Amino acid sequence: MTLTYVASGFAVGLLVGLTGVGGGSLMTPLLTLLFGINPTVAVGTDLAFASITKTAGTLAHRIRNNVHWEIVKRLCIGALPAAVLATIALKYFGALDKHIGQVIRYAIAFSVLLTVVAIILRGRMLNWITTHPERQLQGRHLVLATVTAGALLGTLVTISSIGAGAIGATILVLLYPRLSPAEIAGTDIAYAVPLTAIAALGHWWLGSINWELLFMLLLGSVPGITIGSLAARAVPEKLLRGLLAMTLTGVAAKLVL
Repeated sequence: MTLTYVASGFAVGLLVGLTGVGGGSLMTPLLTLLFGINPTVAVGTDLAFASITKTAGTLAHRIRNNVHWEIVKRLCIGALPAAVLATIALKYFGALDKHIGQVIRYAIAFSVLLTVVAIILRGRMLNWITTHPERQLQGRHLVLATVTAGALLGTLVTISSIGAGAIGATILVLLYPRLSPAEIAGTDIAYAVPLTAIAALGHWWLGSINWELLFMLLLGSVPGITIGSLAARAVPEKLLRGLLAMTLTGVAAKLVL
């Protein structure tokens, strides 16, 4: 089973390196469906996993000046309090309770489907917003929309561990269409570090992190992400994203059924 966990970490890391998408949206359902791990424990372990891996990614993007810290601050103003409130709600209702676990299972399925929509429609959304500049938010409205988006993502990530990747990046594309793809990726990863760290601490408090499992997943994911990143340009991204969308749709259906 140890080698299976390591192999799973490697596979997810490889896909994330190739496409930039799929960390939480694959890891959490994988732990829940394939290994039968309690949904809350799967979420908590994946959040700790994400906080460590995204820290390394943020450092790399910071060196390349790809992070817009003002946007990161706006997202965190909404996301961090939401993560704390969601953790308190999980504690109040019983995070490891069987019925709450089922609710979290549905939340994971919902988040996975949102990720699929973000993957499939991101290009069309960007084309629409760039051809309708009058629809782009400015000033206070943009700040308020960013903080609100952060709050929604903070809640979603704390409950399901999914949302800080494809969904967060898609929201940034819509709100800040002038950012380059590298700046979108860097800013998305940077705000996700404190969010996943706060959410992971909350799950540690809830007792829903499997530290041995976390270590084994990291053991596989680090080389997987490295290899995937190096090979990214050699593999057609459109094909990979299509396969990822199909896989995630099947995962969401399995979670619900």
